[in-house]
Amino acid sequence: MRSRATRHTGDGNRVKGADGMAEPDFSARGVRIARWPRSLTRAGEVRIEDGRLALLTSYGSEIDSAPVTAVRAGRPWFAKADETVATVNGTRYRLTLHHGEGDRRGGGETAESGRFLAALKRAAGR
Repeated sequence: MRSRATRHTGDGNRVKGADGMAEPDFSARGVRIARWPRSLTRAGEVRIEDGRLALLTSYGSEIDSAPVTAVRAGRPWFAKADETVATVNGTRYRLTLHHGEGDRRGGGETAESGRFLAALKRAAGR
């Protein structure tokens, strides 16, 4: 599945989805979430909504969540292009954001992880 970012109107309001609910600032599915040294899920979801970052399993149960102002995230120099490291509530998670094995285009993974980092900064007001 493709992830999608919230669309913003010119006046700063968020566009609501078909069901009337506001879309999250960032949402990516099919994310591999690992906490050293083990993988927690290979098809999880990362969601930024209402000023909170939530890491979810493939079944929708919450692994961890925190306000975006308390989350640190970045792309270490040794990480692959589609990997990001996020510290949530003092726990480091390795997030592998990609669209799946069949959709490996040049630069697509970097764009997805970059979009996540940009959405996190935007939500935190940094």
